[in-house]
Amino acid sequence: MEIVIANKSHIVYADIICKTIAEAAQVRGTGIAKREPEYVAAKMENGNAVIALEGDKFAGFCYIEAWGHGKFVANSGLIVHPDFRNLGLAKQIKEVIFKHSRTKFPDAKVFSITTGLAVMKLNSDLGYKPVTFSELTDDQSFWKGCQTCKNYDVLTRTEQKMCLCTGMLFDPKNNNKTASKEVKENVFKRLKNIKQNLFLKKDKK
Repeated sequence: MEIVIANKSHIVYADIICKTIAEAAQVRGTGIAKREPEYVAAKMENGNAVIALEGDKFAGFCYIEAWGHGKFVANSGLIVHPDFRNLGLAKQIKEVIFKHSRTKFPDAKVFSITTGLAVMKLNSDLGYKPVTFSELTDDQSFWKGCQTCKNYDVLTRTEQKMCLCTGMLFDPKNNNKTASKEVKENVFKRLKNIKQNLFLKKDKK
């Protein structure tokens, strides 16, 4: 298995990456915004993505987005092909893209919004901490990217203050990784259940 910084030679994988993301969103039913192959290709050309390959077979992917003139960056679109799941690959990709983000944007705050418990755990291990949306970027181009998520109405109903996703932040100035304790998975589960009860209750009526 090889995990490398993606470049234009990897654009041939853009279609299968987007297809894998779309299929995962359908299975999960929440929390993954749709991306087009052209968008993924641009990330590769700019050196803002990592890709995992087993020989010439696509195994996983993640990319960097910069917001607020580089004050914030997000590691987005983390996906592992079904053939390579449950092997610890997501963690390896997450570690590589996080290190790459810190190298390219050393002063930026790194943030994530996700409903995935596994991603929350990975973020916590890297030093992220749960935060309110007000502590994340106010760059509206980022939040517009949520429009393809099925829960976008929740974000708009709360005036962009919260959603089913949990916001997580790594602030290099606060040295999160050494200062914070590991957050247990059951804490994230409780948080996710509270949000689901708040926002999905009306749908059950």
